[in-house]
Amino acid sequence: MQMLMPEPQIFVERTLAIIKPDVAHKEEEIEDIILRSGFMILQKRKLQLSPEQCSNFYADQYGKMFFPNLTAYMSSGPIVAMALARYRAVSYWRELLGPSNSTSAKRTHPHSLRAIYGTDDLRNGLHGSRSISTAEREIRFMFPEVIMEPIPTGQRARDYLNLYVKPTLLAGLTALCKEKPADPMVNQRPGVVSCFQSIHKELGNPLPKLHVVAASSPDPASATCKTEAH
Repeated sequence: MQMLMPEPQIFVERTLAIIKPDVAHKEEEIEDIILRSGFMILQKRKLQLSPEQCSNFYADQYGKMFFPNLTAYMSSGPIVAMALARYRAVSYWRELLGPSNSTSAKRTHPHSLRAIYGTDDLRNGLHGSRSISTAEREIRFMFPEVIMEPIPTGQRARDYLNLYVKPTLLAGLTALCKEKPADPMVNQRPGVVSCFQSIHKELGNPLPKLHVVAASSPDPASATCKTEAH
């Protein structure tokens, strides 16, 4: 029975990270951890929110007993807001953060960021968006000048690759095939071609096939490469 494999898709997410007032002085140290964890920092700003701004940011928590303490805490000093990006950014950042209660995190997840930098349930050091939709709203709140365009997935991603990436890639591969290396290896070019064909296959619709044509000369450097259109 033939096994059907899911089509490859591109998933790059954005999430919002906040270094809270009591650990804002650890900004460089925490930023280094973020970068070493595979994130890109797309935007970054240091600011101090008013109690009203904090109330708007945490509007989904309105009515809960801790809400007044939360807004007072978050407006007590400067914070550092960062828009982060990577594969599965939302879930991976929350995994790095650990439980929201730093007291519990110190017991159950001692290496998590909230266990290291947090104090208790309220002063837990750092913030992370709960979902992709929440991340978009929070990034717009902290960076209102940023245009949040949706990241293409599925068919839209394939259309983008076909329109912008593949023509450039094909031109580069064609030029590569015409180059003769200074120190050629007999099996170098077939390996390169098969490698690139695998890449094209992963992109969805393969690019025109590349064929290595051996020359009459015994010198493998004289081999050429032809493209075949579908």
